[in-house]
Amino acid sequence: MNYYLQQTIQIRFIKIGGMTNSSVLQIGACGQINTNSYLYNTGGYTEPAPEAQKKSTTESQGAPSTSLVPLQAPGPL
Repeated sequence: MNYYLQQTIQIRFIKIGGMTNSSVLQIGACGQINTNSYLYNTGGYTEPAPEAQKKSTTESQGAPSTSLVPLQAPGPL
């Protein structure tokens, strides 16, 4: 048996502390929430991407020894 429900909801103020990728915000009635996942080939690719290549040890020796991102020194606990 299918029920069809029509609602009118007015929200004057809503404060959401945080949402993540798997969060669900439900406003109103819902008997069942079905998940959807769609994969689209928007680039029009017809074959898989090439395999990643590892750098040889001679190439990695030229890498800087310090971090490229400035890091803060750990403080006292």
